[in-house]
Amino acid sequence: MTDTTTTDVPDEFAGYDDLPAVPLTSADHGPTVPRFDGDVSELPDRACWALQNLLTRRHISGERQPQLWSWVAEFADVLRVRLSELDLRLRIVDELQIAFVEQVGYDSRWGRRLLKRETINTYDAILALHLAKYMRASHEENVLVTREDIHEMFAGVTNTIDRDLAAFDKRIDRAVDKMEEMEFLRAQRDDPDTFVLSPVITAVMTASVITDLQRQFEQFISSGADADTAEGDAAEGDTTDIDTTGARTTDTDGAGDLPQDRLNTTQGAHW
Repeated sequence: MTDTTTTDVPDEFAGYDDLPAVPLTSADHGPTVPRFDGDVSELPDRACWALQNLLTRRHISGERQPQLWSWVAEFADVLRVRLSELDLRLRIVDELQIAFVEQVGYDSRWGRRLLKRETINTYDAILALHLAKYMRASHEENVLVTREDIHEMFAGVTNTIDRDLAAFDKRIDRAVDKMEEMEFLRAQRDDPDTFVLSPVITAVMTASVITDLQRQFEQFISSGADADTAEGDAAEGDTTDIDTTGARTTDTDGAGDLPQDRLNTTQGAHW
C-alpha cells in the first residue's frame, strides 16, 4: 500500500518551488567565439582582455580606462581565480576606481615571482612619500601640485644633505620624471610644470606604507648621508623597492617587457 500522507509546508515556505533558480556562478555570458586558431579559453573576450591588461599595466583606472574598468568589475570573480593560479592577487579600490595586481608571497621552492619589483633611489622614495601625504591632506577632487611645490618638499633635505643646489635640483627633477613614469603624477597639457596627482597613489601608498617610509626618511635625514651617496643608491644597492601597481608597462599603452610590482606593506620598502 502506497503512503499518500503529505507533510504540511509552513506558510513561509509556500510557493518556494515556484521561485526562479538562483545561479551558483556568475551570469552566463553566452558562448564564446575563438579569437584565434587553437583558442580553448572558456572566458568571454572581454574577460580575457581585462586579464591581459591587468598583467601588462601598472593599474587600470575607471577615469582613464572606463571600458577596461567596466570589464574588470564585471568579471572580477573569475579574474581573481585566474590570477590566483599565478600567485597573484587582484586589488580593486572601488571608491577610487583603481584596479591592480600584486604578487603574493609564500614559502615554496616551486613558486615563481611573475611581477618584478621596481627599485627606485632615495630621492624618488622621498618624493613618493611627500606626494602621498600631500594627497591625503587635500580635500580636492583633482589635486594639483607644481614643480615649485615639489622642490619645496625637499627643503629639509637640502639643508641637511645636499649643498650642491644645481645638482640637487636636477635630482629632484629626475624624481619627478620617475613619478610620472610610475603614473603617480600626470603633467597638465597646457602647463608641463603643473601636475595632477593620480588617485593610484592613495591606493598604493597605504597608511602603514607611509608610516614606514616616514620612519626611514627620518633615519636617512639623521644619518647625514651625502648627496653623492643618495644619488648612487641604485648602483650600490641602498635603494627603495616600491611596488608600482602590478604592471610591466613602459608606455601609456601598457606594452612593456617585464611585469613590475608595487609598494606594499607586507614586503615593506627599504633604503
